[in-house]
Amino acid sequence: MPKTLIAVVLLAVSALAQAGSKSIDLPPDGVQLKPSILPGYAKAQAICAACHSAEYMQYQPPTAARPYWEAMVKRMKTVFKAPVDDADIPLIVDYLAKTYGNEQSK
Repeated sequence: MPKTLIAVVLLAVSALAQAGSKSIDLPPDGVQLKPSILPGYAKAQAICAACHSAEYMQYQPPTAARPYWEAMVKRMKTVFKAPVDDADIPLIVDYLAKTYGNEQSK
């Protein structure tokens, strides 16, 4: 292999190695999920809040019914590849509907 080709390959590998070591510092999330004794709360903290702010839930319509929340959770799983187990979907939906949706106790 010619020396110039070796030099180019080494430079490219070095540039890739340096690019992979960068990090991004995000500001702290000022909004937290509303605490609950419902089992879906812990699931939502671990799964939902890992990808987006709890503020996202506050922007949803407070009149949203259970089917709306179920569609949103399934959308996060299928479209955005959220790591949600099928068995956890009803727990998360129950928490969201009762905490942010039309099943809230006033």
